[in-house]
Amino acid sequence: MAMVTATFRFHAELNTFLSSDRRGRDVRVECARAATTKHMVEALGVPHTEVELVLLNGAPAGLDDLLADGDRVAVYPRFTGIDVAGVARVVTQPAGRLRFAADAHLGGLARLLRMAGFDTIYRNDIDDDAIEALALDDGRIALTRDRELLKRRGVDFGCHVRALRPDGQLREVALRYGLAERARPFTLCLHCNALLRAVAKDDVRERLPPAVRATQDDFRTCDACGRVYWRGTHWQRMRALLAAALGASPVESDDS
Repeated sequence: MAMVTATFRFHAELNTFLSSDRRGRDVRVECARAATTKHMVEALGVPHTEVELVLLNGAPAGLDDLLADGDRVAVYPRFTGIDVAGVARVVTQPAGRLRFAADAHLGGLARLLRMAGFDTIYRNDIDDDAIEALALDDGRIALTRDRELLKRRGVDFGCHVRALRPDGQLREVALRYGLAERARPFTLCLHCNALLRAVAKDDVRERLPPAVRATQDDFRTCDACGRVYWRGTHWQRMRALLAAALGASPVESDDS
């Protein structure tokens, strides 16, 4: 099959995915005649989940558009400095409630997302196949530091997490997906991701430390693992952490 030649230009932080000789410049590459923009963007090293806008010969295009000989492709990430209001952009998150699947290196981030009220699947032995299945079957957003995971066919939505510390990772994900206004803090179990429910003090009295029995009256419990939560000094610290990471004081639900 005859080859076609197209010229790509990647903008802003997308250049971090490229080899050093391709950053900040036009990249002329040969591609199969049936190649799509998505295929070539990922062949050059950029996961499709990191792309928000594609311009094909100056016009907005999708990731599934076929490339023709001589095409020029400009590829932009989220949060660039240009005004793209009214331009057809690549869909970067699923409709409705946001749910996540975090890879085995993001346990701290998973805990913080649960703390903020976001359904987040995580295990310290979870592998890429399992995350891809969760993304495909449950419509979850894959969170990872592994760009190759984000190139998998079953991953429609995902985020390449750049920050190293969990609080910085939460800020990054919150900014990307607008989490501050969607947060429902302290409604999920931090350990097993199940919903918490209010419980009478007498029903959990035997599971409480003496100091907590003497000073606290408001409790939540997880029916899945049996853990009990209350608003002690740790709760104050977690609330402050969330407020700092989300960039705003998250609104707490009536049942939090």
